[in-house]
Amino acid sequence: MGVTTVREITQEVSQVLWFELHGTFMPEVTEAKWKQYSDEFEVKWNLPHCCAAVDGKHISIHCPPNSGSLYFNYKKQHSIVLMAMCDANYNFVAVDVGAYGGNADSSVFSSSEFGSRLLQGRLGLPQAASLVDGPLMPYFIVGDAAFPLKTNLMRPYPGRNLPPLQEHFNYRLSRARRVIENAFGILVSRWRILLSPLFLHPESADNLVKATLVLHNFVKSTNEPQYNPPGYVDQIGHRGEIIVPGEWRSTTEPLNSVGNSIIQRGNNAARSAYETRDTLAQYLFENNIFL
Repeated sequence: MGVTTVREITQEVSQVLWFELHGTFMPEVTEAKWKQYSDEFEVKWNLPHCCAAVDGKHISIHCPPNSGSLYFNYKKQHSIVLMAMCDANYNFVAVDVGAYGGNADSSVFSSSEFGSRLLQGRLGLPQAASLVDGPLMPYFIVGDAAFPLKTNLMRPYPGRNLPPLQEHFNYRLSRARRVIENAFGILVSRWRILLSPLFLHPESADNLVKATLVLHNFVKSTNEPQYNPPGYVDQIGHRGEIIVPGEWRSTTEPLNSVGNSIIQRGNNAARSAYETRDTLAQYLFENNIFL
């Protein structure tokens, strides 16, 4: 077959995979489902009211024609941005693919569908509820320092040599955020086409990446023991410390992370967001029980 025919078949298959599978294996998340995800984060990662972890990664592509510097990122590569959230079991629950890798003029996170809905309080997270023997606390998503601080989006305290309470909070948040890093790690180690620059137009690259994301959830749900066997992701010790890096780390390199200037523009957090983080940090510090 000719190159054009193969290209058209590949694109059609990628689009069909997403169209047919995402309704079942990456459906719209309901409030009841968010509550289930929160319960799983509390059991597996000892962080109450956390519903998902979010992060952004660069997917390398070859320079599109007449694109200028739109796709040229800080790593001196051309890329599109993959923004994603995952649950406590490394399943992707919301994704956004295709933002310019070199776009430092707007927030990729707030421009994404799920990011916009989260920041506007329209993502469908459960209503705030009391922690066990503790204060009223909103349900939230966890992200790294690149993400804005909101009452429903927790990020670490900035700086070094922090007070014990803040250090402890950052540590507990880091454990929960590790699930999205491992989800990306499983993805690229199993779908290794993502490790090399894609010789595709950006729109075609978007379709291929979305296909790998929904296939990740599909294969993981139907063949977990082989797709994500014991030891494949980072292991946590009995006191919460990381003791063994996941097997995927020895077979591949993580995708490049998206920097602060791409994810958000400024971080004018409201006082309520700072107060929510301080309240949660105090609760976690006083209830330092590792599961």
